[in-house]
Amino acid sequence: MKVLIVDDEKLALSRLNRILTEEGISNIVECNNPIDAIKELSKTKFDIAFLDISMPTMTGLELANTILDVNPNTFIIFQTAFEEYALEAFKSGGIDYLLKPISNESVKNALQKIEKYIQNINNDKKETSKKIIAKRGSKIYMIDIDDIYYVKADLDEVIIKIKETDAYVRKKMQDMNELLKGKNFFRIHRSYIVNVDKIKSMQSVEQSKLEISFKDIDDIVTSSKDGAKEFREYIEQRSL
Repeated sequence: MKVLIVDDEKLALSRLNRILTEEGISNIVECNNPIDAIKELSKTKFDIAFLDISMPTMTGLELANTILDVNPNTFIIFQTAFEEYALEAFKSGGIDYLLKPISNESVKNALQKIEKYIQNINNDKKETSKKIIAKRGSKIYMIDIDDIYYVKADLDEVIIKIKETDAYVRKKMQDMNELLKGKNFFRIHRSYIVNVDKIKSMQSVEQSKLEISFKDIDDIVTSSKDGAKEFREYIEQRSL
């Protein structure tokens, strides 16, 4: 497993390197600034990146976005002395958030979380019925496709709505559309894919768009004009 550590504090770098080594990880690259880290990204594909949040020239949050653009499968773990960045850290794709001074136990727990995540992915591939791995904050969800009400575009992620909550997946809408192909899902808008089996009612609104409500939840989504036309044709074909 290849690990990148980026921190502008030398003591923090050496401390984390020592802890990771004690946990059996030997392939570690240290950088004391984000610019050097970006250079390393062009040479090496990292499995995990430990990023300090407060650094000169670029924050760890900004660096995380760059890393995930290069390799979306990198596990990002933030480290900082400030608790107030936690929510933003998870929104930036972090799987964990460690407060300095970092302890052996916190690093071990973070690595175990990654191992569990990888195990879930591998188990998911073995399932005959597909599941989708999504997260909200530090919580990971294994979502049955049949439990999805709708999918909504959100910048470089998608929001998956299930009955209990909504969770985030770092995928594009086109990827989700492909994943849901063959199931009873329909893309009614460039930003929405709906589970037809979860629809309670539909109502025509301005410009012949459709306003869609769902069973058991209060959410309402609105189609585009073209999406409404294509969806009506889809429904008619299924009822023949």
